[in-house]
Amino acid sequence: MRRLGFIGLGIMGLPMARNLTEKSGLPVLGYDVSQARGELASRSGVAAGSLERIRAECGVIFLSLPKNELVQSTVENLISSCPGGTVVVDMSSTSPAVIRPLYAAAKEKDVSLLDSPVSGGESSAVDGTLALMCGGDKEVFDRVLPLLRTMGKTVTYIGGSGCGCVAKIANNMIVGCNIAALGEAFCFAKKAGLDLETLFEAIKNGFAGSAVMNAKAPRLITGDFSPSARIAVHQKDLKNAAALAKEMNVEIPMSQIVLDYMNQMEKQGRIDEDHCAIASVYEQSMGIALGRDSCSDSSSDSCSLPYERRSKNLP
Repeated sequence: MRRLGFIGLGIMGLPMARNLTEKSGLPVLGYDVSQARGELASRSGVAAGSLERIRAECGVIFLSLPKNELVQSTVENLISSCPGGTVVVDMSSTSPAVIRPLYAAAKEKDVSLLDSPVSGGESSAVDGTLALMCGGDKEVFDRVLPLLRTMGKTVTYIGGSGCGCVAKIANNMIVGCNIAALGEAFCFAKKAGLDLETLFEAIKNGFAGSAVMNAKAPRLITGDFSPSARIAVHQKDLKNAAALAKEMNVEIPMSQIVLDYMNQMEKQGRIDEDHCAIASVYEQSMGIALGRDSCSDSSSDSCSLPYERRSKNLP
């Protein structure tokens, strides 16, 4: 097999590329539009190449990109310039309305396109324990399965082109509703006078417990909204959900509420915070502040934001 390529070396892409390098035993050429990320990839064992080198030298090319438009332009570029037999695996969270036409166009050029979005966040990307959900031709999936397993604990073939994307949309609808419910409940409990660390210990092993709670409750307790999974990316997933729901003529009211919260955060200039930061909508409406050192006087305007963000004068 020729070299492997990896395009998009951000929070998720770089650790995924590193696992691919370490576990496959094959050289990986990494590329990102950010020169700094390319240099970081090189220091992490992923050879920093150019897009031209990846097109020319790599037989299997993976993508981890933040926007539908960027996925579309990148895949179109690869389809037009890669030799026949190349396999492109999109590991981004892409709309099925984008992937399916690209799949058909790739077929005409003897290029194979799989949609293989992931779930599990940054920590699972680092550990190589992501959940992968894949759509496209089964024989192509079978061919690259050993490579996918270097990045995921579970790798599931869902069906034809776009099916992986739909599975990811459903996944992130559930995650979004869980995060919103967690933020609402924790703000509610704090307003009622409960200590959130004690609450977390009391309920995490009960029916309310989940991977979402384990990952996000500690952030809500401390008011730490530094990004491990940005609102902007999750917002894109829920916009994909809303578009597909409209196409199917169905309603998704719970997911629409979460999307509305994310749109509010965008208007506040906070789109690059962690997606659990949508709890701020409840902070503001309930007049409380998350964070261990936050004040308890809900009549004070300064209590509308967690201590860490008040002290840094952040929006």
